[in-house]
Amino acid sequence: MSSSSLLSSQSAAFSKDKPSAMVPDDFIWQGYSALETQWRVERLLSRYVACIDDDNLEAWPSFFTQEACRYEIITRENVERGLPLTLVFCTSQGMLADRIVSLREANIYPQRWYRHIVSNVLIQAVAEDYLEVHSHYVVLQTRRNGQTSIFSAGKYKDRIVFQNGELKFAEKRVVVDTHSIDTLLVSPI
Repeated sequence: MSSSSLLSSQSAAFSKDKPSAMVPDDFIWQGYSALETQWRVERLLSRYVACIDDDNLEAWPSFFTQEACRYEIITRENVERGLPLTLVFCTSQGMLADRIVSLREANIYPQRWYRHIVSNVLIQAVAEDYLEVHSHYVVLQTRRNGQTSIFSAGKYKDRIVFQNGELKFAEKRVVVDTHSIDTLLVSPI
């Protein structure tokens, strides 16, 4: 099977909520081997969560494509029931930037520090112009009193593209395992 027909069949098999057939270990994407592509994807995710955890939120929108992008936080329950209601829904870098301006200038909330743990990064589908990637995350939250608790846990479902020599999120769907979030959803997940 040629690599272009392999990419087409994998792309067609992809579904947002159900994993596709296993991606072979020896693919080439955008001129990079499977191993280097995996490393670049993991590096993108590591840089993404470091940006949030280090409170460098003004840089957060730059992880997404400049043209149409999508960022949503949705509960697992709504995904499983096919319900479209999200906790957060943004469709452009401008909307992402507005969210940060609002967080910095309009919202009043107790100071918290976040730490993300990302694991099980798996490339689900390889298409000519994008990757579908799933990974698990846990976000720990530490309050001013020093108490640390689990803030959120769930799955990232990402559509990643290669743009201007860099990997960017065209879509980041955050599927939270619980619909109960104990505080104001302030920072991105």
